[in-house]
Amino acid sequence: MNKEIVVLIGGPSSGKTTLIEALKEKGHTCYPEVSREVIKEAQEQGIEQLFLEKPLLFSELLLEGRKKQFHAAQNEAARIVFLDRGIPDVLAYMHYIGDAYPSFFDQACKDHKYTSIFVLPPWKEIYVSDAERYENYEQAVLIHEHLMETYKNYGYSITEVPKDSVENRIDFIMKHLAK
Repeated sequence: MNKEIVVLIGGPSSGKTTLIEALKEKGHTCYPEVSREVIKEAQEQGIEQLFLEKPLLFSELLLEGRKKQFHAAQNEAARIVFLDRGIPDVLAYMHYIGDAYPSFFDQACKDHKYTSIFVLPPWKEIYVSDAERYENYEQAVLIHEHLMETYKNYGYSITEVPKDSVENRIDFIMKHLAK
């Protein structure tokens, strides 16, 4: 039995979390976005936007969290595990803000390889901001472009999920995984 570790990527408010929640409801093994937890913990310590105030620390915490998710996913009984973002997302965001990062970030991307990458494109009609999401729609589009470039730089083939109902998006992904 081959383990499939499937990553959903996309800019802010493209529908990743909604899709992960719906997959979970259907009985699939899913891991949530790590950054929301990191942001929440920082806010509880009085740091309103850790990514903006200490981007390298924030990114290191994300990198560690995503590596833990990858290893946990490998040990799951389920044949398919879905992740809300992957390790290369960390580098894409660092590229987006123009910050440098240590070489171990790059090495982590090389050492942890995912089976499939599905991207949810920017979708203005569903875009909303919330307590953990400070980007506007135009910034979300730029982040999407950095994500695409970063994943392609690590040799990934990326499948774009059409803008459609949650149910149809899940059907699309499952049909692609069945090939």
